[in-house]
Amino acid sequence: MGIVRAALVQTNWTGDKESMIKVHEDYARQAAAQGAKVICFQELFYGPYFCQLQDAKFYDYAESVPGPTTERFAALAKELGLVMVLPVYEQEQPGLLYNTAAVIDADGSYLGKYRKHHIPHVNGFWEKFYFRPGNLGWPVFDTAVGKVGVYICYDRHFPEGWRALGLAGAEIVFNPSATSRGLSGYLWKLEQPASAVANEYYIGAINRVGIEAEYGADDFYGTSYFVDPEGKFVGEVASDTAPELVIRDLDMELIKTVRDRWAFYRDRRPDAYGPLVAP
Repeated sequence: MGIVRAALVQTNWTGDKESMIKVHEDYARQAAAQGAKVICFQELFYGPYFCQLQDAKFYDYAESVPGPTTERFAALAKELGLVMVLPVYEQEQPGLLYNTAAVIDADGSYLGKYRKHHIPHVNGFWEKFYFRPGNLGWPVFDTAVGKVGVYICYDRHFPEGWRALGLAGAEIVFNPSATSRGLSGYLWKLEQPASAVANEYYIGAINRVGIEAEYGADDFYGTSYFVDPEGKFVGEVASDTAPELVIRDLDMELIKTVRDRWAFYRDRRPDAYGPLVAP
């Protein structure tokens, strides 16, 4: 595969869904103009992080997948020749709502979706009010830039999904997030580099920025980044306060180099893990 130029978007809430969509369309165009071939947006990218409150009015942000937003960005993906990961609020049917990421290939084709498995429910992150746990497994999508997987925010604290994605062949895994200052800062630059090492692939970690005061006091601290299979940051980590388009070159040959060096997939012992799945 050689070098893949990849992009992440971290940004703040603009005040309404349509302006958020237009901001992200502009980011996608900027990324493509700079040679990026794949881009991932932040968790629930076209809305605020409304999970700071528990109010049924926010169900109105949910839509079908595929649906209006995915179709709009599929047309843009085809125009730009850009693989896109679109984290959205999904309504499968009334009352069945998921925290989802749709994956669009560079020719505009819809490849499928991932639904967030692990749903938190703590102060400032009342997600069980809004989302059912994911039920589509750990899909890996065969895209124009290679095999792409998705893990969403709180998922990252659970190693099993990272490994399932690796076993399914993932080469780049994106983790779109909404995580706040003072809560997870000590983990943000620890867990994902460690997971990249343990599973020998690239991870793109995305976090929004700013305080969405209308909805709560969560202070989203950005610092989005790419990390390589050796656990090293690819270039600088993004700002902790400002919107930013992060574009980095990922050397995909490093995956084979690392997997030849460390035989983690050969030496794992699933036969010994039985007690881990006991209730």
